[in-house]
Amino acid sequence: MEGNIKKILIADDEPDILEIISYNLQNEGYLVYTAKDGKDAIEKAKQYNPDLIILDVMMPGKNGVEVCATLRALPAFQETLIIFLTAMNDEASHIKGLETGADDYINKPISPKVLISRVNALFRRVSIKETDKSIYVGNLIIDPTSYLVKINNTEVVLAKKEFELIYLLASRPGRVFLRNEILSQIWGNEVIVGDRTIDVHIRKVRQKLGIDCITTVKGVGYKFEV
Repeated sequence: MEGNIKKILIADDEPDILEIISYNLQNEGYLVYTAKDGKDAIEKAKQYNPDLIILDVMMPGKNGVEVCATLRALPAFQETLIIFLTAMNDEASHIKGLETGADDYINKPISPKVLISRVNALFRRVSIKETDKSIYVGNLIIDPTSYLVKINNTEVVLAKKEFELIYLLASRPGRVFLRNEILSQIWGNEVIVGDRTIDVHIRKVRQKLGIDCITTVKGVGYKFEV
C-alpha cells in the first residue's frame, strides 16, 4: 500500500516549521518523514529513499545546498525532486541552488497553500513520459526512458533539468523556443525562476555536450540545430 504513496522528507532545524509542513502534506495524502539538520537529512534520505526532499537552506552543520550537492552526487538521488526553503530572496542564491540541483525554491515565511501547490506541480512534471521517443541527430542520441545522452557512443552525464532542456529543444530542430515557453515546459508556471536560470542551464549543456548545437536567438529564445 505504501508503495503507491509519494514519500516526502522535510529537513529544517525549526520544529514549528517541521510541524506545519508535515501537517499540511499529510493532509494532502503524502507520507512524510522529518530531519532536524543536514546530517540527519542525508541519513534519512538514504534510509527512506523519498520521492521529494524539502531542505531548509540555513541549517546547522551541513546547510541545504551542501546536503543537495551530497545527495545529487549519489546515483540513487539523481532523479529525486528537491525543494529549497529559504529566507534569502536574492537571485544569486537562487541560481546557486539551481546549479546545485534544486528543482524549486519556496521563500519563507511559508504559505501552506503555496507549498502544496508547488509540491503537486513538481510531481505532475516529475519526468518526461516514458512513451516519448528517443531522438537521433547525427552522432547525438537522446533517450528519455533512461535520461541518457550519447555523442559518438560516448555517454554524457546531464542533470535532470539539463536533460529536459536539450530534449525539448532537440524535439523540434530549427524551431525557436521562446524563453517563457521554455520556463513553462521545463520549470512550470508555478515555479518562479528568472531568465538567468535558462542561461545557466544552456551554458552547462553546451559545455557538457561539447558541440555547437544550441543557437541563441537574441531577445527571443533558443533553437537546436547541428
